[in-house]
Amino acid sequence: MPSLGDVEPPIALGALDGRYRGSVAPLVDHLSEAALNRERVRVEIEWLIHLTSYAVVPGTRSLTAAEQASLRTIVTDFGPADIAALATIERVTVHDVKAVEYFLKERLAAIAPAREDAGLGELIHFACTSEDINNLAYALMVKGAVEQVWLPRATELADQLSAMAREHAATPMLAHTHGQPATPTTLGKELAVLAFRLRRQLDRVGRAAYLGKLNGATGTYGAHLAAVPDHDWEATSRAFVESLGLQWNPLTTQIESHDWQAELYADIARFNRILHGLAQDMWTYISMGYFAQVRGQGTVGSSTMPHKVNPIRFENAEANLEVSCALLDVLANTLVESRMQRDLTDSSMQRNIGTAFGHSLLAIDNVCRGLAGLDAVPERMAQDLDGNWEVLAEPIQSAMRALAARGVPGMDNPYERLKELTRGRRIGAAELREFVVGLGLPPEVQERLVALTPASYTGLAEHLVRHLHA
Repeated sequence: MPSLGDVEPPIALGALDGRYRGSVAPLVDHLSEAALNRERVRVEIEWLIHLTSYAVVPGTRSLTAAEQASLRTIVTDFGPADIAALATIERVTVHDVKAVEYFLKERLAAIAPAREDAGLGELIHFACTSEDINNLAYALMVKGAVEQVWLPRATELADQLSAMAREHAATPMLAHTHGQPATPTTLGKELAVLAFRLRRQLDRVGRAAYLGKLNGATGTYGAHLAAVPDHDWEATSRAFVESLGLQWNPLTTQIESHDWQAELYADIARFNRILHGLAQDMWTYISMGYFAQVRGQGTVGSSTMPHKVNPIRFENAEANLEVSCALLDVLANTLVESRMQRDLTDSSMQRNIGTAFGHSLLAIDNVCRGLAGLDAVPERMAQDLDGNWEVLAEPIQSAMRALAARGVPGMDNPYERLKELTRGRRIGAAELREFVVGLGLPPEVQERLVALTPASYTGLAEHLVRHLHA
């Protein structure tokens, strides 16, 4: 039996690199192994430029503008040939960051021809431990993935949901608490609740801090001071980290502590879980007939039942959100721990960041597609409202309580009287209005309650949708 692993092109082991590649492809430029190597190259190059531009090491010359531009082109043009070259070197070094160092020394030699400063290449990876490069590379990768891919797409989803909420702000709907008919609401208000919750998490993600460090093998600047003892290495470290658009961490072991990653992943996982609730609610509303899946009717809903259009987008989203949350949780829990000054658990763990983001992005894409394929069915919602007049027991007994508090006679035991009328059985408009008329209410209160219907008993629901900012 032939091995599927020998098939060309390679068959993907995971769904994200196979079936769902198109949906998550934008993340590849940020969170793949190739992206990690590109960002390592970027950090090493910028460190070399920083050291030479500010004469940090006495006696070394500055790189010319042309040389700096040529070095930076290695990053902007980073592609398959560079990936292959790095892989070849790593097979010899058996060390990924050392491979980057040797790769850049070769490239620098071609850019800056050998002469009296041939030793300039020794400033590549100068005074650095591998984690000085890796922590900055990962911070740049995650920052780019969040700000350029995940956050814009998640924001589009929140905006799409907000638009639906505004469209249906006044569409009355029977609410269900504990699965039972409850106080009426509007479809728009319920969608607005979810949009508001999602946006709060997006605000938190948008304010995320991305920390970085460059301070040597155990965070003491030992090698830095041994080489150049009179230099202000803290100031140089801070300036360099901030030049990359990151926040400087002044106190670390060999590794940057990863606390910022745990904070970010917790916020994204919380967004995922709110979105999971939305997917479940939309699935339920579809099953109740409150939404019709009427668009994209060329699709096959069921292999045997032609009448069906299954809510697969929301089901797919649920599954992918669960996978994403599981990965984000283990990342957040594991990355904040390291034995004494360093262990390698974080190295293996961080290689799963892209997978965690990928499943979240795939779920977001599915929810967006699912929402776009829905039409509200107000008539079906109206049927449920008209079939549940007993939900008006709440406003009637509340009005009686208010009157009893004012001393109006005959308003005693309002809750108990409505409970006797409504619990465990259905009543219609006629029975409820007969009950109201028989209470002896003040005329203006009686008129208000007699005119009330389940569809009109929505309180401030329509107004509350305005709390969603455009």
